[in-house]
Order: sequence, then structure tokens, then C-alpha cells
Amino acid sequence: MTETVIGIGGAAESTDMVLNIGPQHPSTHGVLRLRLVLDGERIVSAEPVIGYMHRGAEKLFEARDYRQIIMLANRHDWLSAFSNELGVVMAVERMLGMEVPERAVWLRTLLAELNRVLNHLMFLGSYPLELGGITPMFYAFREREELQAVMEEVSGGRMHYMFNRVGGLKEDIPLGWPERVRTALARVRERMPDYDGLILGNEIFRGRTRDVGVLSARAVHAYGVSGPIARASGVDFDLRRDEPYLAYGELQDVLRVVTREEGDCLARFECLLDQTHNSLDLAEACLGHLAELPPGPVNQRLPKVLKAPEGHTYAWTENPLGLNGYYLVSKGEKTPYRLKLRSASFNNIQALTELLPGTLVADMVAILGSLFFVVGDIDK
Repeated sequence: MTETVIGIGGAAESTDMVLNIGPQHPSTHGVLRLRLVLDGERIVSAEPVIGYMHRGAEKLFEARDYRQIIMLANRHDWLSAFSNELGVVMAVERMLGMEVPERAVWLRTLLAELNRVLNHLMFLGSYPLELGGITPMFYAFREREELQAVMEEVSGGRMHYMFNRVGGLKEDIPLGWPERVRTALARVRERMPDYDGLILGNEIFRGRTRDVGVLSARAVHAYGVSGPIARASGVDFDLRRDEPYLAYGELQDVLRVVTREEGDCLARFECLLDQTHNSLDLAEACLGHLAELPPGPVNQRLPKVLKAPEGHTYAWTENPLGLNGYYLVSKGEKTPYRLKLRSASFNNIQALTELLPGTLVADMVAILGSLFFVVGDIDK
């Protein structure tokens, strides 16, 4: 919408233009709308308009028992399904005071890191695509297929694994599966240098991303931004190191928290790429420890009707895109009285109101893509 005002003497004076970006079709990254106010080619203000994919998951949690809510929690970030499940079962286990078998703890850590690599590979391929480079997407899906094959073998699902259970995992791993994971990891690791040469070594990519969309550490704290986006702005925080859960407390010599100081689009991409390398290291370390563990159970026996005691708890995890938390309130019934989800993308996308003003429309796609969000994770 453009408004033109005729001034004194017949001269035309243009006012700001209001431009709607989206909402787009669901077969894209998801349905997000940006309401931009432009002064020529420069953005004056930006408002993310969300809610087009809202499924009311938090309300549906209240009508499902503790086994069924795993399915709902699985889906808000469809690239991080295993990690989503993990947060909700950890909250229920904490309410029950339940100890998870050691093999399940290490298997959960391994699968969480494989899921992290799968998530990051999608953005490592799709971000250059949004800037005009199609080849990295083919590379990313080649690597994703290697890892998705082993994830599908162990869980039965390609995207929505449904492998976590309160008390552990659904079942034990197939015979010979760890060796097949090692082979998949080796193949992915062998090809990772391609991304350095193809993307980071590309002067056009660097020109489109360096010093573009700079997010300050102050803004990170103000908006509750987390994950690789926050660490690219120099905020050195990672739950896996700072409040260890699962087996991360025993992996501190392998875990490397990747940070940058620049806070621009390039720094965010570099953090994502370096974190992918480290997740491959963590997965290999988990495989090595699992090989030394004696055979044993991967879950706890549960009553037919599972009820959490009255009370409340908060469980959070370092999901691939940032902090994911569940605030669980129980009245002693088989369903949650309240289950509030804190998703990473919801907070991260709010930073657009600070990132976009003052930038050019031509840089809008580069900035938007560098926030690495999933719209279902925003709308829940």
C-alpha cells in the first residue's frame, strides 16, 4: 500500500510504504507474515505477525495423558523431533523422581546429537538457497539421508521419531546399529569440508552476509534469544555445559561451545557449521561409551495408568535452535493440569523488530534466513 500526498505547488510528497511479506504457503518453511514499513528501499519498522499455524498444543496437552502428550510435543519444531520429546519426558520423570537406566541416558544423548546434526544440515543447505545458491541444498540432503537412515532404523520414523518414553526409550537398539551409525558419521564427516569451500569460501555469500543484520548481545538478552544465534553475538551460554543433563556432564572434554563476536549473518552461519562439527564429535564419543557399557534395560516399567504427583517443575534442554523448556503443573491426575512450552524460535524471531529497521529490503531475506527458525516452533 502506497500513499502519495500532493504538497504545495503541486509537488508530490511520498509517505512510507507498508509492505506485507507473506503469509506464504505451508509447503515453504511455514506461514510467517512480516509487516514492513519502508522509506524507499530502507526498512523503517518491522512487525512479525505470527499465529497462522497455531494448533493450540498447550491446551491439547491438558486433554492427553503423559504418554500421549509426547506425540504433541514432538511436532512443534519438526526438524528437532527427538529433542522436543526429550524435554517433556524429562519434566515428567523429574515430577516422578524417576531414575533412567544408564544405557538409555547415553542413547538419548547420542540420538539428541544426531538430531542436532540433521537440524543444522537443513539450514546449512537452505540458507545459501535463499541467497541464490542451489547446490548446497543437494549436499545437505545427501548428508541428511545418511543420518536419517539410521534414525529411521532405530525408531521407525523419518521425522517424528516417537522414540522417547517416560522412564527411558521405546525399545533397545537393533543388532549392529552402532556400527552403522559409525559408518554414517564417517561419511558425513568426510564431506563436511565441502561446506567450507562451497559456501564460506564463496565471496558472493560472504558479501551478502558479512556485517549484515548485526544483533547485539544486549538485544539477545532483551529478547531472550538463545542457541547458535545468541552465541554468534558473543553470548557464551549452552545448557549442555552450564547446566548439564543426560550424559553431557561426562562429555565436557568433547563438548565445545562455539561463539562469535560479530553477531552478523555470517557469524550465525559459522556458528551453525562449527556446532555441526562438534555434534559429530559428541555422537562418536557417545558410541564409544556405549560400547563399554554392559547389556541392560533402556526403560523403566510403568504402571498401566501413569499419574504424576501434585506439584510443578520446569525442565529445559539445549535444543538445536536454542532453549526449549516445559513448565509442568500436575494436580495428581493422569493428564497435566498445565504444560507451558517455551520454544526457541518464538523468542528468536522477535529480534526481527530490532534487526530489520535501518536495513535495505535487499538484505531482508539474508537476515530472516539467518535466524534459523521453524514456524511451527513459533506458533506451537
